[in-house]
Amino acid sequence: MDPSKIRNFSIIAHIDHGKSTLADRMMEKCHAVTSRDMRDQLLDDMELERERGITIKARAVTIYHEKDGVRYQLNLIDTPGHVDFNYEVEKSLQACEGAILLVDASQGVEAQTVANAYLAVEADLEILPVLNKIDLQHARPDEIAEEIENSIGIDATDALHISAKTGVGVEAVLDRIVERIPPPDEDPNGPLRALIFDAQYDEFRGIIVYLRVVDGTIRTRERIQMKSTGKVYETIELGRFTPKMAKTESLGAGEVGYFISNIKSLGDVRIGDTMVLHKGEPVDSLPGYKPPMHMVFADFYPTNNGDFEDLREALATLSLSDSSFSYDPVTSAALGFGFRCGFLGLLHMEIIQERLEREHDLDMIQTAPTVTYRIETAARQEVEIHSPGQLPEQYERLLEPIARATILIPSEFIGAMMQIANDHRGVYVRQEFLSTTRVQLIYDIPLAEIIYDFYDKLKSATRGYGTLNYEIIGFEHDNLVKLRILVNGEEVDALSSICHADQADFRGRAVIKQLRKSIPRHMFEIPLQAAVGAKIIARENIAALRKDVTAKCYGGDISRKRKLLEKQKAGKRRMRQVGNVDIPQKAFLSVLGDREQK
Repeated sequence: MDPSKIRNFSIIAHIDHGKSTLADRMMEKCHAVTSRDMRDQLLDDMELERERGITIKARAVTIYHEKDGVRYQLNLIDTPGHVDFNYEVEKSLQACEGAILLVDASQGVEAQTVANAYLAVEADLEILPVLNKIDLQHARPDEIAEEIENSIGIDATDALHISAKTGVGVEAVLDRIVERIPPPDEDPNGPLRALIFDAQYDEFRGIIVYLRVVDGTIRTRERIQMKSTGKVYETIELGRFTPKMAKTESLGAGEVGYFISNIKSLGDVRIGDTMVLHKGEPVDSLPGYKPPMHMVFADFYPTNNGDFEDLREALATLSLSDSSFSYDPVTSAALGFGFRCGFLGLLHMEIIQERLEREHDLDMIQTAPTVTYRIETAARQEVEIHSPGQLPEQYERLLEPIARATILIPSEFIGAMMQIANDHRGVYVRQEFLSTTRVQLIYDIPLAEIIYDFYDKLKSATRGYGTLNYEIIGFEHDNLVKLRILVNGEEVDALSSICHADQADFRGRAVIKQLRKSIPRHMFEIPLQAAVGAKIIARENIAALRKDVTAKCYGGDISRKRKLLEKQKAGKRRMRQVGNVDIPQKAFLSVLGDREQK
């Protein structure tokens, strides 16, 4: 197709501002789906997405819109709104020339609205502000347009007013996309260069590669080479998402589609790689994507050690469709062989765990999440550690990641929110009033405090109206210590954590109390201890299950009863020395504790 008739754009917004609903209405207006096949959030086809009502994976779809008698091809990418899936948004924006910034006309500018808008500005895209949900009684479009100008600096005087739910104004959005978003400026006659922006594994067809053609044209039955791996494949099938997969004979410059070639090896496809013609004119690789910065780490261990290889295959398959998490083999004395996985946030970690359990039918134990720390050695070198178990005996300083947190709240909750930020070792940076009723607080807060319980406290204190976005700005030294947890005298590395020295006593007691509730009673007494260095700071005992050995003694000499009790006690002591303690999954998450008791 003529590149001048192509428009590539993403829909970006805060969570629940109506991105997927707007995508539905656009497909309806352009007759991409029949009314019989139409359903809410059509592009959210993952079971987890429909259950939770959120977008997890960015979805591409090709629709056609006619304006002034000219037919245009619109390649739309619907993106997630949650901060944990920011990498999906970054990848999507690199395949576009423009973005629709969707803002809820009742809730206004939220934390992810600002963050996603800045991503689009950095990518040098044409941004079209659109105000959604104007059909609500409490919608205030004029105030929200002013908020957009104050917080983001984008001219919103001519922002379109729409209702994605009822379809009001959607036709005007399609017209404005054609008018304002520039066509791709690639070379349709040059040598082929295509960017791999996503992929998925199909049991029958192999790996399905999602690509954006940058230069040239790709046709069926051509031999294609992956630039980074050097692997060569024949193009068996090409197509577009309309939204179902529809075959085509070729994809030209600026178009988005899929590529199938019976690729079976997961290692042969890399997200961000460049596809070129085999034995064609030599070309440079496309920039691809910068690697994601993992914020949260957790260990996954199969409940049955024999499932280790199954877990490895499942992680490899998932990493193909979600390149934003990492996994490396790890060994634990308590849990055996497993994998340490890096995630962009707690929700990302939760989604990966659920997908492993549902899609691959795996039974796993997951350790409590931790963040990346850095230690400074005597030689003044900095080394990253991803779990408390990696902390060496000797080091000069321990550094923790600091996040620049942007908190958007109604102005009536400023006092409560400042108190919460201070309790979590936050350092005040500044505050900005977006309007008379909404304020933006900027704090520097240790990332470990944010993943501990900060978001829950924020939602409670602001009655659900507060939103949070954060980015890592560096590492700083503080008085941090390793909190060791001992079960039956043995340190369990999977339960240990790193925390501030002032909080070690409270956290240790909280963890021990949770463990006492979580670990079932055994035939012998189990001591639970929390320690910092060699000092025990908390202890609880789980009493042994006891049989009444004196039940058959009716009267008689008391020494006979004592003899039986001493014999039982000796047996318990011997059992404690050789017995193994069964620690259930919920015990490993108890290190998150409960600060409400503080």
